[in-house]
Amino acid sequence: MKAIIVEDEILAREELEYLIKRYSDIEVTDYFEDGLDVLKYLKDQEPDAIFLDINIPSLDGMFLAANIHKFAKKPYIIFTTAYREHAVQAFELEAFDYILKPYDEKRIAAMLTKLETSYKRSQQGPVSEENEAANTETILVKEPVGTVNRINLRKDEKIIVTDANDIYYSSASEKVTLVFTKNEKYIMPMSITEFHSKLPPDLFFRCHRSFSVNLSKIHEIIPWFNQTYLLKLKDMDVEISVSRSKVKEFRQIMRI
Repeated sequence: MKAIIVEDEILAREELEYLIKRYSDIEVTDYFEDGLDVLKYLKDQEPDAIFLDINIPSLDGMFLAANIHKFAKKPYIIFTTAYREHAVQAFELEAFDYILKPYDEKRIAAMLTKLETSYKRSQQGPVSEENEAANTETILVKEPVGTVNRINLRKDEKIIVTDANDIYYSSASEKVTLVFTKNEKYIMPMSITEFHSKLPPDLFFRCHRSFSVNLSKIHEIIPWFNQTYLLKLKDMDVEISVSRSKVKEFRQIMRI
């Protein structure tokens, strides 16, 4: 698997390259500091993955990703940035992952494991349902402990391993936290502060002392009293409030 790094800060680029070499077999073939140079490069080259900073010269990373998203053969895009406010747009562009700086070594290691697994499966072509289940089981075993993209939820004394992005929101309820996916509700025996700390920080926002919301699931933002907001989520008949203390940060993240 071959990849390029698009990063205009030398130290950040060197750190990322070191982590890629340490935790994967991915070959980094080229480096770029300028978005326009990347577009020119992609006219003739087809890397399997692009580690893409957002704040780069000429063409910013988001604009570059939007162009790459139109390609017939799309490379995996992993955003690497200090700015969490672009996370929702990144997932709309079907980015493989969104990594915040400063880099967390365990987070990078988990992402690289998932990336290589996804690439290998894509090279195998269509698989039967039995093989698909076997592959999924293998992934669950191989992913490092602490992988932030998987959350263990409890239901009827069972532990349900859940993709974090399948969680729509969570809410505080006395001494427990209620966690909602599209079709299920789970009761977690912990405070919402503790549960929120287990979620990917680039995807979930603590919008209120009683709520944590998946930014990629927000469908509608409704202005409310005292210059706050109510949030409506995709596929769910629920309204979640943004507290006054969180409004400024929420506006920055959602660019409103």
